Amino acid sequence: MKLTLFYAAGASPMAPHILLEELGLPYHLEKVNLDDKTWTQGDYNQVTPKSYVPALKVDDHPLLTECAVILEFIGTQSPLMPAYATPAYWEQRVWLNYIATELHKNFISPFRQGNWLPNTAESKQLVWTRVQPRLVFVEHQLAANGPYLLGDNFSVADPYLFVITNWMQRLDYSFADFPQLKAFDTRMRQRPAVQRVFRQEGQPHSLVDGK
Repeated sequence: MKLTLFYAAGASPMAPHILLEELGLPYHLEKVNLDDKTWTQGDYNQVTPKSYVPALKVDDHPLLTECAVILEFIGTQSPLMPAYATPAYWEQRVWLNYIATELHKNFISPFRQGNWLPNTAESKQLVWTRVQPRLVFVEHQLAANGPYLLGDNFSVADPYLFVITNWMQRLDYSFADFPQLKAFDTRMRQRPAVQRVFRQEGQPHSLVDGK
C-alpha cells in the first residue's frame, strides 16, 4: 500500500505523520505551501479543493482528508486501532472528534492571516478564550485516566492532542493550570517518532504578530 501525506510543517498533519512513524509504515511526504496553495507538482487546489492539509493519498483510492479520519484510517493498519464497536473503539472515536471539533477548530481564529495559527494579539486572546475551558476537560480526564488519553497506552488519538499542546507551546499559552497536559506534552516529545517528525518537517511558519 502506497501512502502519500500532504503536510505543512507544524500544522495538524503532524499528527498522522507521528502515527506513521510510530507504526513504521512506509509513506511519502509532500510539502504544501499554504500561502500560495502550491506543492511540487503545482496547484494544490487540484489535489483537494479544500485547500488545506492534511490530505492522504492511498494507492488509487479517493483522497482522504480531515485529520481525525486520516488518523483512524492509519490506525486500522495496525493493532493500535481497537476492534470495531468495542468500548475502546468508541472511546477513541470520541476523543478524535472532540479534538477535531472542540480544540482544533477553535484554534482557527477569524482574525488570523492565512492558513496558520493566530498571529495577532487579538486573535491569540480570542483563541485562548475559546480553547481554555475545553482544555480544562482534557486536563481532568488525563488526571483521572492518564497518562495517555485512553489510559496507560499510546493511542491513535494522542498525536492529535500533541498537535494542540505543541501549538500551546508555540503560542506561549500558559500550562500553569494544566500540569497533566504539560506532562503529556513532555512525554510525547520524548518519543523517538515525535523527534524524527520534528527533524523531518523542519521550521514551521512564523508566528510574528501582524505577519
